Amino acid sequence: MLEVKANGFGGPEVLTVHEVPERAPGAGEVAIRVAGCGVNPTDTMRRKGAPGWHVSEPSEPFGLGMDLAGVVEAVGEGVSAFRPGDPVMAMVVPSVEHGAYAERVVVSAHQVARAPKGVDLIQAATVPMNGLTALLALEAVNLPAGATLAVTGAAGTLGSYAIQIAKARGLRIIADSSPADEERLREMGADHIVPRGPDVATEIRRIAPSGVAGLLDASVQGAGVLPAVADGGTVVVVRPGAQPDERVRTVFVIVSHALDRVGWLEELSAMVDDGTLTPHVAHTFGLAEAPEAHRIVEAGGLRGRIVLVP
Repeated sequence: MLEVKANGFGGPEVLTVHEVPERAPGAGEVAIRVAGCGVNPTDTMRRKGAPGWHVSEPSEPFGLGMDLAGVVEAVGEGVSAFRPGDPVMAMVVPSVEHGAYAERVVVSAHQVARAPKGVDLIQAATVPMNGLTALLALEAVNLPAGATLAVTGAAGTLGSYAIQIAKARGLRIIADSSPADEERLREMGADHIVPRGPDVATEIRRIAPSGVAGLLDASVQGAGVLPAVADGGTVVVVRPGAQPDERVRTVFVIVSHALDRVGWLEELSAMVDDGTLTPHVAHTFGLAEAPEAHRIVEAGGLRGRIVLVP
């Protein structure tokens, strides 16, 4: 089968297609024929060997990609929740051996959920990583209905998923936006819009003079957004290395932390089916076009996710 791997750390050009052997699923595992795999900013950080994403450079090509959707091809001993032919979506922890950028993957059954019925598998491939990260962020801020959550990078996939889920839970949402995205964010559930840019914390304070109880920094603005958070509030970051601030609580979330959250993937699938969550695909590319997909992600400004289609 074909799989995209990185031949060491570097730019998008290190991504090449490799021929790798297929393996049968072991006990508790599911083999999935991949229909689409999402391309996320985290993938580009891993490819570059950015601090916090790798301890040392691997001595051999390594896998990339953390979420996918496809059809079950085979199941291992002890797996009863899935059978061949089931449409599913899955979360993958990439390693030297494999990632999601492949024609076929084998993963633990607890990393798999039935795909939403209301969207196709290409759209479903954008749900696991960003949806799970959004749930982790909301768990971290732990806000009651009626409390205020601010979201930077609100028009991106993580930000927009967080807004949609938070709104369904009764939170008041302040989102940053460019004029072009404002209407779409209001449709998703944002109650207040502030301009994107270096003054976002000041603009949030105009709406919430005492500061917000929680903030998801999906656009990785760092220390510049901390003044928007009330004393004792929580800021959720999605990149390692955030500088601590004793005035607020800082929580780093990464999707691998959600692997033990049994049922979360199924919950996300249900959210798509009931209209709480709307996936959006920006572009699709073949596996051999992974370098171009990474270049586009790194250029920024995407609305929706790129999906590789084997």
